[in-house]
Amino acid sequence: MSADFWAGYLSGAAGILIGNPLDLAKTRLQAGSPASSPEEPTSLRNFKSNFDRAGTLVRGVTAPILGYGALNAILFVTYNRSLTLFGDDPATPNNLWKVWCAGAVGGLATFVVSAPTELVKCRTQVSTAAAASSWSIARDTWKQEGIRGLYYGGGITSVRDAVGYGFYFWSYEMSKQAMSSPNDTDKQAAMKVLFCGGLAGIVTWASIFPLDVVKTRVQTQVADAISSTLPEEQRLLRGDLEPTKLGISKRQGAFQIARQSYRNEGIAVFFRGLGVCSVRAFVVNAVQWAVYEWMMRLLRQA
Repeated sequence: MSADFWAGYLSGAAGILIGNPLDLAKTRLQAGSPASSPEEPTSLRNFKSNFDRAGTLVRGVTAPILGYGALNAILFVTYNRSLTLFGDDPATPNNLWKVWCAGAVGGLATFVVSAPTELVKCRTQVSTAAAASSWSIARDTWKQEGIRGLYYGGGITSVRDAVGYGFYFWSYEMSKQAMSSPNDTDKQAAMKVLFCGGLAGIVTWASIFPLDVVKTRVQTQVADAISSTLPEEQRLLRGDLEPTKLGISKRQGAFQIARQSYRNEGIAVFFRGLGVCSVRAFVVNAVQWAVYEWMMRLLRQA
């Protein structure tokens, strides 16, 4: 395997380990709580309620650690190869438009991993069932809907990834070129990588957050379909129900979800959780880029 593959894989896994608690809060804030009523004392929209117990902090982390490491590896390999094909040097790119296009190609290439990983992660994170895990959600989805079920919401996921990763590499390279100096010490260079990586994460999520809100709601519709007819402890992702009882045939597409969300909750719904996501994005992507750059130097010297 190439150096950028392993550097991308390890940096992706490191980012997930650090950012999962805040990612869980973001997902639950985006998904909302369709079944909540004035009588219910706790809502998923309340930030503190997203951390009801210690185990919640790592809920849904298994799928992203395995999946996002592979996703990041595919992303960086495809980005570097695409930028080379566009006639630019991945180590020192000169054309930011080519950087954006290569990032978008890399984002599209991650679809095969990101779509099922995101679906399993989101459904696990919004589940309140104590026995819910990444493995049980993936198993039940496969059992009930097959491979097609794991790629539900894949269309909007691929659009989100293409646009987002275009801005991801573009903003990182632009800020890095603006801040870098040939006289930087190793410590100064490392601090700038951390800052530029964190900034790239914020720019990326700010550019695609409405798409991500819609994606989350599209992929968690199995839970929404049965939330109003079952007791709370049985509401989310019941594996023993037949697909027809889960309301799969009634699930809506991305445009329908977006229109309904706007009609019911206004424009603010598309930015719910952006604050939490921005904090997470800065920390996670600062670490990811630092690990990636460090691993690339290490592997090139080997």
